[in-house]
Amino acid sequence: MTGKVTTHVLDLSLGKPASGVLVELWQVNPDNKFEFIQISYTNEDGRVNLPLLEGASMKKGIYEIRFHVGDYFSSLGILLGDPSFLDCVPIRFGISEPASHYHVPLLISPGGYSTYRGS
Repeated sequence: MTGKVTTHVLDLSLGKPASGVLVELWQVNPDNKFEFIQISYTNEDGRVNLPLLEGASMKKGIYEIRFHVGDYFSSLGILLGDPSFLDCVPIRFGISEPASHYHVPLLISPGGYSTYRGS
């Protein structure tokens, strides 16, 4: 089995996948400095087209996915205040088993969000 990191974003307020959300993946180094890995956008299904990490790129460590939900809500004409209540949602997680699948979904609404380790 080849390990990988995947994600998707669901808009709970509309009951549908959130498309066009900018998603960044960073690795958090031991000195708490961030190393950029890649950028993606969610598709019409709310998923990124390819895994954020997979195979030989999967290494033990701390990672952070940054979901730019403020821009998503703004593109729909949903006002979240000035500045907006939610802008960039960072989800920091650890990879302890590089051969495993880490699915990190984000459920959003204009007033909050939640996540879990999916499958």
